[in-house]
Amino acid sequence: MKTRRHSSLPSKYWMILVAFCCVILLVIEAFTGGKGPLRFVANYTVIPMQKGISFVGGFMSDVSDNFQTLKEMKKENEALQSKVDKLTIDNTYLRQEQYELERLRQLYQLDENYSDYKKTGAHVIANNGSNWFNDFTIDKGTNDGVQVNSNVLAGSGLAGIVTEVGPDYARVRSVIDDASNISAMILSTSDLCVVRGDLKLMADGRIRFEKLPNNDHPVEVGEQVVTSHVSNRFLQGLFIGYISEIKVDANNLTRSGYITPAVDFSRLQEVLVITSTKQDLLKDSEKEKEAGN
Repeated sequence: MKTRRHSSLPSKYWMILVAFCCVILLVIEAFTGGKGPLRFVANYTVIPMQKGISFVGGFMSDVSDNFQTLKEMKKENEALQSKVDKLTIDNTYLRQEQYELERLRQLYQLDENYSDYKKTGAHVIANNGSNWFNDFTIDKGTNDGVQVNSNVLAGSGLAGIVTEVGPDYARVRSVIDDASNISAMILSTSDLCVVRGDLKLMADGRIRFEKLPNNDHPVEVGEQVVTSHVSNRFLQGLFIGYISEIKVDANNLTRSGYITPAVDFSRLQEVLVITSTKQDLLKDSEKEKEAGN
């Protein structure tokens, strides 16, 4: 069995030897002005270690600073995004109010243009599901004086006529509907014609007119077309639209063409309903005549 060798010098002598070497090194450093072996050893051990510790410390400090900066930037970004969202909402509200104000101005002007008639304002609450308001529902009915055959205005003129009415609603057939048939006249000449709705034409923003006499009265593009005095359902003089195209028919007796409507039937929101119908006005006129006699 092998026995472990022990050092020939006790531990305390090793400590004394190490201390003696340190003293000698310190003396050498003192006499060489700090350029002795300790400086050499420090250059290769302590200083690189210090640099490493300094680098790690600086890196950790930069990471901490960057993390703090990111947190601050995140807070600032969230605050800015909140402001942008609020400004976007405010801008949307302002634009909606601007559009509503413009529509109300148009209705007010329309009301002024037909000031002789008693009217009530109404909101469009439904249409027939198509892209065009050829058949739509409003939120006013008999409780507000609306009745069947009440003429409906919007935009710059005639929108349609009431075909069905309830206490708090009414259904309107617009002038562009295929079933619409209006006795009209050219405002400048008073020549009569018929205006018919045609949904196929609305993609081009037009409706049709026909049976205009081919006489000596010149009618040009841009002429205004209004409801005539002989219509049994529409009040006289309601603006329908402008002539956009006109031609002589094959029979050489009549002319026909197209009209640009006075109303944008792609986005109706508010309308004015004339509560007095053509029949009401005719009855009132007959009563006045009888009273005069």
